[in-house]
Amino acid sequence: MSRLANKVAIITGAAQGMGAAHAKLFIEQGAKVVLTDLNEEKGEALATELGENALFVKQNVTSEEDWATVIEKTEETFGPVNVLVNNAGITMAKSLFDLTLEEYKRTVEINQVSVFLGMKATAPSMKKAGGGSIVNISSMNGLVGGAIGYTDTKFVVRGMTKAAALNLSPMGIRVNSVHPGVIATPMVVQEDTKAAVEEFSISIPLKRVAQPEEVSNMVLFLASDESSYSTGSEFVIDGGLTAQ
Repeated sequence: MSRLANKVAIITGAAQGMGAAHAKLFIEQGAKVVLTDLNEEKGEALATELGENALFVKQNVTSEEDWATVIEKTEETFGPVNVLVNNAGITMAKSLFDLTLEEYKRTVEINQVSVFLGMKATAPSMKKAGGGSIVNISSMNGLVGGAIGYTDTKFVVRGMTKAAALNLSPMGIRVNSVHPGVIATPMVVQEDTKAAVEEFSISIPLKRVAQPEEVSNMVLFLASDESSYSTGSEFVIDGGLTAQ
């Protein structure tokens, strides 16, 4: 049985990496999926690959106007939204002294402000649908320290999730955060972080970096009705790192 049958989902940052893995699994499980990203070429190609139940919309997740457009196009094509996955995010492997103010603000806009905008824009559509599930992708660095800028914003996503869960529960909207550890995505294995990630993987209790699909399985659970009594909670997928 399809676990997301008759559900309409929006996934940000879905052109590649974890977002693309989420989109593929959601389609397999019966959802209609709107993929958003700034990378139009990859986003369109993936939507075409996924078929008629997928739609790509180019989006700057830090733009309130773009969020309104995404909701409008989603409802026009598939109907009211049941699931939102706030997946878009960036990281920089720089110290407190090397990170510029512009880079810091950009990290805050993409990792933090976009989550606020996404929840605010999507909640009215979910209310029309009779409820829904919002999955905010934080990080294990929303639980423990890490890179400056990235850690800050991922802690905020965790807090926003709890606040939004209380705000939106009367509408039947659940809000949870997912906290991946080291995942083999383009963002993580980019040139300025690749060597550090390989060295760090030795310290992971399970002795390996996770694949995006392993996170997708958790996101699927939270998007589905199987997690109907879970809201305002953290779901950790880190190979045991934060257990040490």
